[in-house]
Amino acid sequence: MSSSNGDFQDDLLESITVSRMEKTTHLHFYFQDVVSGENPTAVKIIGDGYDFGTTFMIDDALTQGPERDSKVIGRAQGMYSSAAQNDMALLMIVTFAFTEGIYNGSSVSMLGRNHVVDDAREMPIVGGSRVFRFARGYALAHTVWFDPKTGDASVEYNVSVIHF
Repeated sequence: MSSSNGDFQDDLLESITVSRMEKTTHLHFYFQDVVSGENPTAVKIIGDGYDFGTTFMIDDALTQGPERDSKVIGRAQGMYSSAAQNDMALLMIVTFAFTEGIYNGSSVSMLGRNHVVDDAREMPIVGGSRVFRFARGYALAHTVWFDPKTGDASVEYNVSVIHF
C-alpha cells in the first residue's frame, strides 16, 4: 500500500531548498580595552592580578582607528580569562556586535587562545548573526599600545569571515 506522505515529504523538501552563495568579508577595527578609571569597559570578576584563572567581563568599544576617541562602530562583548599556568595566554570568548553601516545589528563570535606576548595572534571565528549567519573564519590581533600601569590597551583586529 502506497502512502501519500512520501510525495508530500518530497514536495516539502523541494520547497524549502534554498540556494546560498558563500561570501568572504574582511573586517578591520580596533578593540579598546579599558581596565582603569571611573568607567572601565573590562571588569575583573574572578581572581587576583593576571594570575591563572583571573577573568574579566568586557563591553569594549570597537573603533575605526587606534585612538580611544575614534568613531565607535560596535562593541566587543564577552569575557577573557588567563588560561595558562606558566604563560601569558588568554581564553577569549567575545562577540563583536556592530552598530554602524551595513553591518549594523550583525555580529561575529570569536572563541580561542590569545597568546598576548606574540606580536600577531590568530583566533577562530565560530559563528555570527544576521549578515554573518553561519560565519566561520579567523581573527588576527595585534596590540597597538598597552599601558602596563593601568592594563589599558588598544588592539587591532583584521577579521576574515566566510558566511552566506
